[in-house]
Amino acid sequence: MIVIPAVDLRDGCCVQLVGGSFEKEMVRLDDPVSVSRKWEADGFQNLHVVDLDAAMRTGSNAETVLSILRSVGCQVQVGGGIREESQIEELFREGAARVVVGTRAIEEVDWLSDIASRFPGSIIVAADARERTVVTRGWTRKSSRNVIDLVEELNDIPLAGVMVTAVHVEGQLQGPDLPLMGDAVEASFHPVYSSGGIRGMNDLHDLADEGVAAAIVGMAIYTGSLDSRAAAEEFQS
Repeated sequence: MIVIPAVDLRDGCCVQLVGGSFEKEMVRLDDPVSVSRKWEADGFQNLHVVDLDAAMRTGSNAETVLSILRSVGCQVQVGGGIREESQIEELFREGAARVVVGTRAIEEVDWLSDIASRFPGSIIVAADARERTVVTRGWTRKSSRNVIDLVEELNDIPLAGVMVTAVHVEGQLQGPDLPLMGDAVEASFHPVYSSGGIRGMNDLHDLADEGVAAAIVGMAIYTGSLDSRAAAEEFQS
């Protein structure tokens, strides 16, 4: 399993939210490029960059995303509000290793199949869930779909992975939803990226034991609950 720091962008800053709520912003750092360089210097070989404003259709941090891509040497996967093929093409052209798509990919499976076929092994689908119910549009729209069913439906599409975010524990430092992640791993033919709730090394070991391929960490490394250098050293393969 590998560990990937999250660099969440809002208003040009790097932030951390609790439960995806913009009213519960716990971290705000003014220089996302410097933050990205720090995680790379700590030993991480991958970054997870998300444009929260684009996801919510309230703005764009596209220039900041491009600055990060041009400023680090590690692999960067980018998500947040990506709904057009032209956006995906530009991100790959600028050096993104993987692109994360959510709302449109879930609502329009034909579109997802098409872009995954064009960029095989390079697209990650964000399967966000409160408890086990899929949520989209920046976690604001609740569907009637079970996230495990969604994971299974993606098996025949040539993806880089499926990122399962447990929104109900996101940013709370209370531990990941291990049963959810274990079920997702069992259901998926693709690597499963886990996001939400990670507090420290023990949680990472538990996720690795469940068969998770990658763990996205946010609040834990920004608050110091998780030692970033120790995590980068132990979890890079």
